[in-house]
Amino acid sequence: MPEQHPSTVSGALKKPFAEQVAFFRAKLGNLVPTERWDDLWEEQHDTGFMVAGAAKADLLSDLGAAVDRAIAEGKSLDAFRKDFRTIVEKHGWHGWTGEDTAAGRAWRTRTIYRTNAATSYSAGRRVQLEQGNFFFWIYRHGGSEHPRLVHLSWNGLALPPAHPFWGTHYPPSAFNCSCYVVGARSERGVRRLGGEPGKALPKGWNAIDPKTGAPTGIGKGWGYAPGASVATIVQAMAEKVRQWDYRIAKAFMDSVPARQRDALAASYRSLPSTADDARRYAQRVIDGAELAEIAPVQTLGLLSSAQSREIGTMKGADVDLFDFSLAPSDIKHVRRQHGDDATEARQGQRAIVAQDYAVLPTLLNKPDAIEDAGTSDLNEPLVRLVREIHGERFNAVFAVRRGRRTLALKTMYVHVKRGAPPR
Repeated sequence: MPEQHPSTVSGALKKPFAEQVAFFRAKLGNLVPTERWDDLWEEQHDTGFMVAGAAKADLLSDLGAAVDRAIAEGKSLDAFRKDFRTIVEKHGWHGWTGEDTAAGRAWRTRTIYRTNAATSYSAGRRVQLEQGNFFFWIYRHGGSEHPRLVHLSWNGLALPPAHPFWGTHYPPSAFNCSCYVVGARSERGVRRLGGEPGKALPKGWNAIDPKTGAPTGIGKGWGYAPGASVATIVQAMAEKVRQWDYRIAKAFMDSVPARQRDALAASYRSLPSTADDARRYAQRVIDGAELAEIAPVQTLGLLSSAQSREIGTMKGADVDLFDFSLAPSDIKHVRRQHGDDATEARQGQRAIVAQDYAVLPTLLNKPDAIEDAGTSDLNEPLVRLVREIHGERFNAVFAVRRGRRTLALKTMYVHVKRGAPPR
């Protein structure tokens, strides 16, 4: 059983886990255009993704990719906000709640980010709790600075998993609710985890508030248990991936229809945070950071269906649901082969720098050409993707690595126009 995190929010924003990502990915095949936040109601949020007021398919795809990256790769609120700003400007989206002030924009982005992180975390944890065969589920208040007093009154409750309380009160139970649930197999375990064996439910705990249509203390539209309606499906999906490494970043996309998957992959590579992370990843390798401090692989998103077909036919290899990726050894290889200005200049090229890795997502989304590049010295099938960007011709050679189901960057070089000023 994974560590029981201190709250839905802090846990969701730490290290994502298989059940959490599986829950959210299952929603990405159903991007729902909406006008109002309550156009999806309660359990409908288990099977559909929405952002209130986002009605266009391409806008929803970009927003879905940004939220997905925050969840599946544990990206920060600041990174999400940068992605959100770019998406809004790209699509000319106006009229959304919070747009008019800096405080409103901060509130809206925080709400989107935290709500999706918290609900996906809780839904994933529910699967783990059910699998753990605990005799007690314990309600814990999240410890917010300004607590909801009703939620605080539930702190420490230890009830059987089948108790009806969990059908309506399993958290989060309102926007920005940070309450959470942990499991125990004995009363001693309940006490150790901050619960109170025998604590009685407050009187009227299931009385309906006429203003919200939900039990008292539950926010409007929150009178359900996030993830309960799809727990069996999420459990089956999560069995595919158990390790926290880059595989979770691309896992479960086979459940998303191909057309939507292609749109999400393109959206993923269009996010500023994807380019920023590729540059930072390369810079850390170039600067000589210890390998233990660097993720072994950095994904650049899935191949599109068209790319999979073209490369598969070209190389006689099944590359369906492969992704493009970077690894430290490959970045070091590029550095050795194409990192010297004088050597590159003799070939009409320039040295590769960390900033060039930020260009890769743009190149991969719309290459001018995909070419057969033969095989590597390790007998790996190679393909070259080429694109002219800002007057330079970028060439990125990728090796088909079947074990990791990835196209890993093998080398990269840049041709410059004669007489062009150095960068």
